[in-house]
Amino acid sequence: MINEFQIKQQMCEIGRRVYARGFAAANDGNITYRLNDRAILCTPTMVCKGFLKPDDICTVDYEGKQLAGKRKRTSEVMLHLAVFKNRPDVHAVVHCHPPHATAFAVAHEPIPKCILPEVEVFLGEVPVARYETPGDQRFASTILPFVKSCNTIILANHGTVTFGPDLEKAYWNSEIIDAYCKILILAKQLGPVNYFSEEKTRELLQLKKRLGYDDPRLHNPSCDVCGDGVLTDADPNFVLEPHAFQRGAVAEVKPSANGKHSPPQADFDQLVKTITDRVMAEMGR
Repeated sequence: MINEFQIKQQMCEIGRRVYARGFAAANDGNITYRLNDRAILCTPTMVCKGFLKPDDICTVDYEGKQLAGKRKRTSEVMLHLAVFKNRPDVHAVVHCHPPHATAFAVAHEPIPKCILPEVEVFLGEVPVARYETPGDQRFASTILPFVKSCNTIILANHGTVTFGPDLEKAYWNSEIIDAYCKILILAKQLGPVNYFSEEKTRELLQLKKRLGYDDPRLHNPSCDVCGDGVLTDADPNFVLEPHAFQRGAVAEVKPSANGKHSPPQADFDQLVKTITDRVMAEMGR
């Protein structure tokens, strides 16, 4: 059976991975682990996650009161406690700032579904929680509409919080969401993003069920599994508007001055050229 010191070592290892991947600059991010029904291990404040030592790890109770540790506990522990209090199956929580996923958080862009099979199986719905100043219960409460139905949440204008039955799986979700967001951003630069069908998505949901993973769409067979998620309206105080990844959107093609049809990008490039030519002409006078 794994002991407390070994868990602290694992937390330090996850901290090194988070820092090495660029998911937590300087002293960003925090990691927690449920010891039992009375105590939780958590990383301290103002310490780089890439250089954590087992002696740095604190112990807190379920109200955030520090029980042990030579360093002060993270100020964002209430976010983690909101997960533990509502998910008895969760034993580990990772909060960090993966750059590509955080780009979606800053843009308030919903995370699209039905694009990558692995994301459908291991993540599924990834909601975006509204912004609140980090550090107290108001911040922690932003995830309450979603925490029972997923394992990964985007925090608007902030980062991500991911959780699972152990430290490894909680951290994996951070890697998966950032890799997915990076692929989406790169694919968008190449052209339109292609979605697979609802039929294929339902096949993946059945595979997910056989593997023992839950998904809110499994409990709502009438929902549009590739459309707006069942968690979309969970927080009426924060409504997202898809812009870059609006499913089914087709770029409008307009005729150019010479009568030929050109895509919007060509029109934009021509506009930039016209403006540049005029500016250069004025400067040459």
